[in-house]
Amino acid sequence: MKSILMISLHGYVGANAELGKPDTGGQVVYVLELAERFSRLGKKVDLVTRQFENQPEYDHVDENYSVWRIPFGGKKFIRKEDMHDHLKKFVTNCLAAIKKEGKKYDVVYSHYWDAGWAGQKIAEELGVSHVHTPHSVGWWKQHTMGSDMDEKVMEKTYRFKERIRKEYFVYQMCNHVIATTLPQVDLLTKQYDVLPKNCTMIPPGIDENRFFPVPSKENDKIRVKYDIHPTDILTLGRMAHNKGYDLLIKALPTVFDLCPEARLVAAIGSDQSDQDDEGVATLKKLATELGVMDKIKWKNYIADEDLANVYRSANIFAMPSRYEPFGMVAIEAMACGTPSVITVHGGLYDLIDFGNQALFADPHRPVEFGAMMAMPLLYPKMRNELSVEGARFARRNFGWTGIAKRMIEVFKSSINQQTMESNLFY
Repeated sequence: MKSILMISLHGYVGANAELGKPDTGGQVVYVLELAERFSRLGKKVDLVTRQFENQPEYDHVDENYSVWRIPFGGKKFIRKEDMHDHLKKFVTNCLAAIKKEGKKYDVVYSHYWDAGWAGQKIAEELGVSHVHTPHSVGWWKQHTMGSDMDEKVMEKTYRFKERIRKEYFVYQMCNHVIATTLPQVDLLTKQYDVLPKNCTMIPPGIDENRFFPVPSKENDKIRVKYDIHPTDILTLGRMAHNKGYDLLIKALPTVFDLCPEARLVAAIGSDQSDQDDEGVATLKKLATELGVMDKIKWKNYIADEDLANVYRSANIFAMPSRYEPFGMVAIEAMACGTPSVITVHGGLYDLIDFGNQALFADPHRPVEFGAMMAMPLLYPKMRNELSVEGARFARRNFGWTGIAKRMIEVFKSSINQQTMESNLFY
């Protein structure tokens, strides 16, 4: 197994990804990290994505690994929910480019439903194995959001019927599905009829060379640089309904009752998206109504080179998601020595030893979530133990090189399966 065609279509994918732009977050980090680690392990990797705006055709990362952009759907950004309308053109253009360049691949590895649908067609055309990672699952997202949004508005915005139909096709037809959490495995087998033998759970990873604790004196200097206080709670990520930032704000009165010196640092959304600006404005209105606006420091998107230091600066990291396929940001924060309070509605919840590696709570119950956020502030001994054990847990279980090696073994197995099936007809 020498050559891998990775496909991740939506957002701004590049060797130096523009994280924080629309549809450009944890999945892009995941894909780029894996591509780099596959390359380090001696595999040839083409990471194929969409070419739009004024992006170049190639980012040549090293002799083994390139980001390759295929044009389709015009020059403008297309949100991931609307990729349905353009996938056939991508398949045609991608196959034509592969044949023109004379490229050969042993396996197609696709990400999210859009690339999964296209990747299955491409793998069938090339006669190679197809492995897929969903990242998030339409059925889960639809049913979790069902009580929070009008059904017609939700369908118009997210096009779940089309998405779930395409997901079912991908999960049934691909050689193997790599889920990122155990609950996702259960969901795929129960709601999408995936055979258990065709599904493996491999968690996401972290860059061990970026995310690590530093001595307290060094951290004091870092806090001054980023204007973050020793009693601050940090949350960060894309501006999205499922991230539950409104639920976090509703939990703040409980935090401030117990710890008046606390403050929330909210690094939410992007400064280049009108939709994100509208979402943050709604959060600010809620904070004003609850009387906590003066206890929140709002930050724009955190640059990638600053991310580890921002994690380190906070006393606590909070992940209040309504649902979260995994929760990479919490693992990154833990690896930096910052205790995390995570949602119970996500995959990471099942892996955590409560009170040892992290704390968890239901963000739909604001008093409960607020009390958990207050615990490390109230009890420094607890905070120190969570810091040490959380960092050990994150680094030992989620280093990217080890994750990549596990995936290569899945690729090899799927290639063997594909070869045996092909031999039946010759």
